Amino acid sequence: MRVALICTDKAGALQTRLDTRAAHLAHIEDSGVVEMAGPFLNTEGQMTGSLVVLNVDTLAEAQAWAEADPYAKAGLFESVQIAEWKKVIG
Repeated sequence: MRVALICTDKAGALQTRLDTRAAHLAHIEDSGVVEMAGPFLNTEGQMTGSLVVLNVDTLAEAQAWAEADPYAKAGLFESVQIAEWKKVIG
């Protein structure tokens, strides 16, 4: 199943994102379940959140992936929404 993680950064947390970006990208690479991912941007082009699409067997596996994300461990996110997602186009 595909699962979308929609993550919103805490206000003023850009430095936390930058400081943990390499570990976050390694988590994506090492897990082998990320189909696509990228940051949300504000009008100034600064990263303000993340969209991550996982290919996993269960929502519990997606939750575990999200909890193990270095961004989450660093306290970057104000909120994380996890929902099953159906790819239709692309």
